[in-house]
Amino acid sequence: MRAERIAIPLGKALAVAAILLWSLFPIAFIALSSLKPGQEIFAVPPKYVFTPTLSHYVELWRGWRGFFAGLLNSVIVTAGATLLAVAASTCAGYVYARHGGRLLNASVAGLIVVRLIPPIVVTLPLFPIVNALRLNDTHAVLIILYAAFFVSLGTVLMRTFIQQIPRELDEAAAIDGASRLTTLWRIIVPLALPGVLAVSVFVIVYSWNEFLFAFIFTATRAKTAPLVMSEMIGSIDGVDWGILFAAATVQLAPVLLFVLFMNRYLVAGLTAGSTKG
Repeated sequence: MRAERIAIPLGKALAVAAILLWSLFPIAFIALSSLKPGQEIFAVPPKYVFTPTLSHYVELWRGWRGFFAGLLNSVIVTAGATLLAVAASTCAGYVYARHGGRLLNASVAGLIVVRLIPPIVVTLPLFPIVNALRLNDTHAVLIILYAAFFVSLGTVLMRTFIQQIPRELDEAAAIDGASRLTTLWRIIVPLALPGVLAVSVFVIVYSWNEFLFAFIFTATRAKTAPLVMSEMIGSIDGVDWGILFAAATVQLAPVLLFVLFMNRYLVAGLTAGSTKG
């Protein structure tokens, strides 16, 4: 029994350590490599002790101004997609939570199925539509696509959170003369704020890192940071790994810090509905 009590916690600790190593090693490698002199990045054997340098970041600023324009585009697209997805998911989730029915409840499964469709499947049919609407190479097309891609999952999450809010609050607000929209905005949203934040985390992480839609539907004006980084890899002058790692660190840092800060809301979103349907 004593051996079992020791073995189980030890096994859990080793499993957690292995997961952390698997997840954090690439991030640490990229961040540290961005601070190494170019000739030491892929040195054999690897150099773990080195003199840090910011030369790659200086060269990134001087030679790849388009990357920082791409970061600005990423901020605009991510903010717009998050606001649109959260607003649509909250309204739809409220309807699903407060208006039952066999057909409405059955459509929840349809929302999940839609979310499982790979994005590449819808790009070809969308391309002529986007061209006809003259939305190519605009922030609007990416905002709409990113938001639409996450509205289904966001609706399911918000439905679960709103279902945990007593219906009596809606009835009391209606007696006081509040409209549906007022009830949703002033009562439901504040109480379901963890769900709103959880949906926001999912949309932000996806929109910030998405590549496929940006690659197909943008060219110059609305290029996002991941697309500019792909151009660095395909540069005719060859890949300058120090600059590329510096760009990857700059692009990764904001969303990584955001996810760490919002971690508890992300966990709440992943576990939503595990105790109550």
